[in-house]
Amino acid sequence: MGRTYIVEEAVGQYLSNISLQGKDFVSGLLIGQCSSQKDYVILATRTPPKEEQDDSFRHPKAKSDNLDEEWATEHANQVSRMLPGGLLVLGVFIITTLDLANDFQNALRRLVFAVEKSINKKRLWSLTEGEVSERVTLHICSSTKKIFCRTYDIRDPKSSARPAEWKYQNGLSTSWLSLECTIHINIHIPLSTTSVNYTLEKNTKNGLTCWAKQIENGVFLINGQVKEEDCDLLEGQKKSSRGSVQVTHQPLDVRVLTQLLLSSEHRSTATVQICSGSVNLKGAVKCRAYIHSSKPKVKDAVQAIKRDILNTVADRCEILFEDLLLNEIPEKKVMNSEKEFHILPHRIFVHIPGSTIMLCDYKFGDEPPEEITDHFREMLDQIIQIKDLEIAEETNSAYVSSSVDDEASLDNTDDEQPKQPMKTTIVLKIQQNIGVITAFAVAALAAGISFHYFSD
Repeated sequence: MGRTYIVEEAVGQYLSNISLQGKDFVSGLLIGQCSSQKDYVILATRTPPKEEQDDSFRHPKAKSDNLDEEWATEHANQVSRMLPGGLLVLGVFIITTLDLANDFQNALRRLVFAVEKSINKKRLWSLTEGEVSERVTLHICSSTKKIFCRTYDIRDPKSSARPAEWKYQNGLSTSWLSLECTIHINIHIPLSTTSVNYTLEKNTKNGLTCWAKQIENGVFLINGQVKEEDCDLLEGQKKSSRGSVQVTHQPLDVRVLTQLLLSSEHRSTATVQICSGSVNLKGAVKCRAYIHSSKPKVKDAVQAIKRDILNTVADRCEILFEDLLLNEIPEKKVMNSEKEFHILPHRIFVHIPGSTIMLCDYKFGDEPPEEITDHFREMLDQIIQIKDLEIAEETNSAYVSSSVDDEASLDNTDDEQPKQPMKTTIVLKIQQNIGVITAFAVAALAAGISFHYFSD
């Protein structure tokens, strides 16, 4: 027997309530968390219908060929943005009629690989060597209610199906540990003159990849303490009379130290680079992660919050560039401006009904909250009330300016408002020739330091 999937009973109820309504099939995503022993499924959401193709679902010959892989993977990308640290798209499900039960096995296999590949392209991190790389496909027959659960190793394109166990459990998502972290970022991304053919989005992604290494190598403090990776996260917590650890609903506070002295083996060599401009990301980012409370390790908690930091910054930048494209703001106009200020969307959290786990979404300042609730309903098939939305970052505390002379004020924002959370801001400083002057200044300074060193 392969892996075991512990599934929230509400997921089973959700799947059984899905009606084909004359369609040949309904597909969707399974969301949860991997662990070394078993996986946990806390949410399922069906793929929203593609309006212009609704009629094709009822075509007499409609079988697995009608499973729109591109549409399903785009849905997976959107859902992946809404998951805090620790949660992943674990796989896909499909519900079919009895006579089509065997027609979708190959289609499911292709889909689960396509979904993982598409999501992975947008990440700033990769699966570690010892990490679980199996993803699940769930096939349910609407007539017999029979379940076929299989897994594939997404690291191996030639991986064959392995049977897996599917078990329901009541109240699975009511006692997970939550971790919270506020990280202040000030990322400077130079736009090299040698990469003029790169888009602004690609340049930013490359710059974030360098910043991601700092986060990966940072030191994470949990409740103010540095702990060994392999020790129990709840070590030292009070135990009940039954011997089990009492799990509180207070989130564990996580802090990140990235500005550390490098050892002699990891010294970096400063380089002089002629630039045509730069991208600056500056602000305070609220991060959140969840891990199952069954013997969690410190390394699991650190990995979950670390990936949430990387995901939320990358996702916000991607959403901003999509917004610029949607509003038909040409990238050349942004690149050729002397200075451009753009505000990244701020984060909003909301509870999964009947669970302590929260999902998230992103909202620009001028977006009505109704759009967020509509997005939750479309992407996650969840009815969310506006009053339940929890805004993570303040919308009115970011410093925004379009004046060229206000650069000094921007740089002093932290001093003027040290205690106020800032909405993450991307400042596109496209200042022609400034990079050249800076490069020569850095070169001259380096030469002076070398001369002084050798003189001594």
